[in-house]
Amino acid sequence: MKIAILSRNSKLYSTRRLVEAGRERGHEIRVIDYLRCHMNIATHRPRIYLGDESLHFDAVIPRIGASHTFFGAAVVRQFEMMGVYCVNESVAITRSRDKLRSLQLLARKGIGLPVTGFAHDTKATDHLIKMVGGAPLVIKLLEGTQGVGVVLAETNGAAESVIEAFRGLDANILAQEFIKEAGGADIRCFVIGDKVVAAMKRQGKDGEFRSNIHRGGSASVIKITPEERSTATRAAQVMGLNVAGVDLLRANHGPVVMEVNSSPGLEGIESATEKNVAGSIIEFIEKNGKEGKTKTRGTG
Repeated sequence: MKIAILSRNSKLYSTRRLVEAGRERGHEIRVIDYLRCHMNIATHRPRIYLGDESLHFDAVIPRIGASHTFFGAAVVRQFEMMGVYCVNESVAITRSRDKLRSLQLLARKGIGLPVTGFAHDTKATDHLIKMVGGAPLVIKLLEGTQGVGVVLAETNGAAESVIEAFRGLDANILAQEFIKEAGGADIRCFVIGDKVVAAMKRQGKDGEFRSNIHRGGSASVIKITPEERSTATRAAQVMGLNVAGVDLLRANHGPVVMEVNSSPGLEGIESATEKNVAGSIIEFIEKNGKEGKTKTRGTG
């Protein structure tokens, strides 16, 4: 198969591993910087170009950065219009990147979540804080990634100050209950299709409630419960993602989903579990990547 990996940097670990795994299985793999692509939109024969070259592939693996979601999703959608199989489709990518929308969709399907509040008017701050159970509570920027824009407010007064500061910058924020019993750790479940193929525990460094590896957290292999496995796969399905990183916290009342990532990194999960996750993604494409099988065909 001719498989494109949409990535801005061919030297990134995740991109390199997908290239290696694809070539090991006999496929023609090419890394495409999606920001350099341009598209012919208004035509009965949609096309996508890199310079003067018209691109043609059997399947596409999107690795779209959060800061380029709008254009990256448009590129994926154009491939869908051409009937190319996209591992994660444009609608699913944009859905998962919108934290508020994704939480609303997960809640609607009965997926376990932390108590979460959202408001625009700063006069509603007191009500927002009370609604999520009061301090300590977590305040998140909707546009934040890798733990940036996530604040733990240990008192109601501190929460009010943080919320007012963010709103003063016209930033959209979420307030969430703080799951103290998680102990600064979360679980990253790597979902491919309808299976969790690997899982790791991410532990924040001392004094840090955020467990992101990018922020100095550590990763180790973990055995997840059947309930956690079911929650992770259901969350990915609600988002419409075939490949997803689902982040869970172990709360007293069961697993709760913090985020569903459409471009989960491979380095941490492969290092912690010693599993060939990249190879599993290529195998999934071999079984499912047929021309015209894209569900949305660019209609979202």
